[in-house]
Amino acid sequence: MIENYNRFRKTLPSRMPKKVTVWDETLIEGENTPTVFMKYSERVRLATALDELGVSIINIGFPGFSTDEREAVRRLSNESFTNARLAASARIKREDIDACLNSNIREIALSTPFNNLNLKHVLKTSGEQVIKSTVDCVEHAKEHGFTVNFVLEDASRTPLEDIVKIYVAAVNAGADRLVLDDTVGVLRPLSTQYLISRIREGLLEHVKDNLLLSIRCHNDFGLATANTLAAIEEGITHPQVCVAGYGERTGLAPLEEVVVSLELLYERNTGIDAHKLYRLSQFVEKSFTWPLAFQKPIVGEDAFSHASDKQVQGMLGHPLSYEAFPPRMLDRETTLYTGRHLGEATVQAYLDLQGIKATPVQVAEIAKRVRQSQERLDKGEMMITFYEIKKLLRQLRKGMPESELNRIIKQVIK
Repeated sequence: MIENYNRFRKTLPSRMPKKVTVWDETLIEGENTPTVFMKYSERVRLATALDELGVSIINIGFPGFSTDEREAVRRLSNESFTNARLAASARIKREDIDACLNSNIREIALSTPFNNLNLKHVLKTSGEQVIKSTVDCVEHAKEHGFTVNFVLEDASRTPLEDIVKIYVAAVNAGADRLVLDDTVGVLRPLSTQYLISRIREGLLEHVKDNLLLSIRCHNDFGLATANTLAAIEEGITHPQVCVAGYGERTGLAPLEEVVVSLELLYERNTGIDAHKLYRLSQFVEKSFTWPLAFQKPIVGEDAFSHASDKQVQGMLGHPLSYEAFPPRMLDRETTLYTGRHLGEATVQAYLDLQGIKATPVQVAEIAKRVRQSQERLDKGEMMITFYEIKKLLRQLRKGMPESELNRIIKQVIK
């Protein structure tokens, strides 16, 4: 950088951990993206790719959901992985823990909400019963040799005293790591740091050990990456992420955004091979049949593309004029578009690079013809094609029609 304000002493986070452990949720949260599903062969390829990428923990599913899911998790757990530990999700139910046990999983993400909204309308039980079930399930899991990550769902809308109360109960029962889940993405970076610091203070009054903390940020307000990084600045060591930010509603913090930010803006080694991030996102995009936005940071098709005359001219002068870092770090390339924004200075710079001599009149004529060539395009035809593509994408993303659901119901219930 010409000037790097991220290195200024006053901007350096004092609680920033030296090591950040990447926890990936693509195989469970990513597959919760509406209408998305993966065949077993795709799940194996994705898990293997995440392992080769350098991810430390991969959540591979929810065995308690169904027999099919339990079998898929069991098969995945028997595959060969080099770097990553495998984990699975469970509710505060013994049968969920036993399903993980029968799937050869030894690390679980045991989750429950604990605020009045969820107690009344989702769990339909009392806070005392949730505490009791949490303690029972954590103890049950520890008795069977599990590493237990206790996930407090909707923690960002739960009163602080209740957060501390259930966390202390989980820790005293044997939980190894506590996970703060901003389930509907309502935190801001500063409120994320405030909440983490207050939770830490509350825990220190009851717990002696310095517990490992994790965070799971949803992207409902587009703040998932910012909140995740803010949490890491506050000492969080295990951010939970998802490839390209896939997931329910607006998804989780994107793995590639968090990793590249940590590597380049914070100079923290995540153990992730950045050269593989783009290809991984393309594979997930294809498997999910859910297109990524072209302007998406890091892995979007236009992340390193330039079209305005000012930027194209600058890029021809120096490759970092309008790029924060060389795209080759991600095995990507810069793309320069020529069209209606092309100016004479850019044409001249391009001709100079090619060793072609031209008069000012010729340069002006070239620029004019390039602009006119795009202006003559039939935009009406382009728009028709665009809407046809959108129509096809909507058809790909259709869930099961109600008529098909009713047909299955009638077959089963005769």
